[in-house]
Amino acid sequence: MQKIDGKLVSQAVRDELTMLVKTLTGKGLRAPHLAAVLVGHDGGSETYVAAKVKDCEEIGFGSTLKRFPSTIQEAELLGEIQRLNDDPEIDGIIVQLPLPKHISPEKVINTIDPAKDVDGFHPQSVGKMVGGLPTFISATPYGILMLLEYYKIETKGKHAVVIGRSNIVGTPVSILLSRNTYPGNCTVTLCHSATPNINELCLQADIVVAALGKPGFVTGDMVKEGAVVIDVGTTRVSDASKKSGFSLKGDVDFDSVAPKSSFITPVPGGVGPMTRAGLMKNTYLAYLGREEKALKAAGL
Repeated sequence: MQKIDGKLVSQAVRDELTMLVKTLTGKGLRAPHLAAVLVGHDGGSETYVAAKVKDCEEIGFGSTLKRFPSTIQEAELLGEIQRLNDDPEIDGIIVQLPLPKHISPEKVINTIDPAKDVDGFHPQSVGKMVGGLPTFISATPYGILMLLEYYKIETKGKHAVVIGRSNIVGTPVSILLSRNTYPGNCTVTLCHSATPNINELCLQADIVVAALGKPGFVTGDMVKEGAVVIDVGTTRVSDASKKSGFSLKGDVDFDSVAPKSSFITPVPGGVGPMTRAGLMKNTYLAYLGREEKALKAAGL
């Protein structure tokens, strides 16, 4: 069993981006710039956005954090997003979810300029992804692909079972793993709450991607010897032994599954850091798309 180190791979991605940004600024060009929108004071969102800002600083990206109270009206928030769309210095925009109940996440996502949609949630981005066209892949699925590639895990002809059908992880991962590319070329089974024989399907899987948000759902008796196991779950569970009062638990029962796996991601330290790496890489790609003329003029 080899543990897949998301922190290591994420740092490798950030190091590469740092060098690329130094090349840009060395040629007199501006650095890529990410804008984050945070509504309210959700603890998890605060932590995640702070980590994104820190990543930008480490890499050399510019960053803007727009904070708004949870009482902001939907129309006002959409107007603020439109202002970010119109700002030529901003390459990528993310709006941290969840949002207050009176604000439609669909309207917010649809308002973001697809050219700045580094979360990959806009219908145009999703449509291009389904069609196999160049686009922004949502950060967590993108991070999973980078992990598979970094560890040179064979995917062609393999049976991948994806548990969970969310629009953010499960569904896009199932599509990406089935594409005629690497990582890809898998035969994919997408399982969800209405799938009657999940245990049986998992036992057939060469690759298991658990993304359903139920701690410890995948157990050792559900995984065959030598399977690759990707655990996307990050559920906060009460833990009095921790200073924070909670610990993060994955969708995989690591202790029973790891001995049977060829590769496995831990929680924390597996897929989580790669979500941030995927976002940073998307921001860089957004910059390249928007600054094509300047890059050509600089000989890049």
